[in-house]
Amino acid sequence: MEAFADPAAVEAALAEAGYLADPEIAQVVFLADRLDKPILAEGPAGVGKTALALALAEATGRRLVRLQCYEGLDEARALYEWDYHKQLLRLQADAGGRWEELEADIFSEPFLLARPLLEAIRSPAPVVLLVDEVDRVEVETEALLLEVLDSFQVTIPELGTMRAVTTPLVVLTSNSTRELSEALKRRCLYLPVEYPSIERERQILRARVPDLPERLAVKIAETVAAIRDLGLRKPPSVSETLDWARTLLALGIDELGAEVTAATLNVLLKHRADIERTTKELSLESR
Repeated sequence: MEAFADPAAVEAALAEAGYLADPEIAQVVFLADRLDKPILAEGPAGVGKTALALALAEATGRRLVRLQCYEGLDEARALYEWDYHKQLLRLQADAGGRWEELEADIFSEPFLLARPLLEAIRSPAPVVLLVDEVDRVEVETEALLLEVLDSFQVTIPELGTMRAVTTPLVVLTSNSTRELSEALKRRCLYLPVEYPSIERERQILRARVPDLPERLAVKIAETVAAIRDLGLRKPPSVSETLDWARTLLALGIDELGAEVTAATLNVLLKHRADIERTTKELSLESR
């Protein structure tokens, strides 16, 4: 059964979960739900790609299963592995038993350790599967993802083929650190996610930091947009914008001038060169 009646229902449900989606995001989520297709959300770090999956889990009432990708991620960490310590204990406990019987026993369900992909497939209730930063894995692991996303089933030599009981709602995120294969892209609905506009970020600020005065929210959104245009090593993310807003409130600041901005840039930016360049480019007072 589909979770959403139309894209407008998606937008409303995500807003209820604290995520302000634009019409493009709402439409892609709606189609992913209707077509049982994964979403490939691609864009700079910190624009809300992971937050989309978290909000989807909350909006649909599904459990979130997360596979955090990294260089060197292999099948044992992504799909499944055997509990070797438990198997060894079983063998030691029945050292005199026949190997055929022991082999059938130790390669059975009680000794199987399900990792995120298998966990999502075997879940009796539908889940949201988040494959985070998929661009960080090697081509071999990407091929494994293709196999799983293609049919939502996994073959374990000792146990046979395990097919999905329910179809997970899948969100893959990419920070565009490398080009993903065309085969992976073909299986997904592509969703480019960029930094929000000034107006959208103002709305996010007002929704996530409700005590923030309207005038200060506008000024923060405008300042952050100007900083992102400087071509920094690491432009401020949406979460860092929210942290900056909360910082200003905690300090009792309701006017965002040059001196205040310079004094709190370390909340927004995390590289010395970026802070120095922003201070110079925006003509902020030195601290």
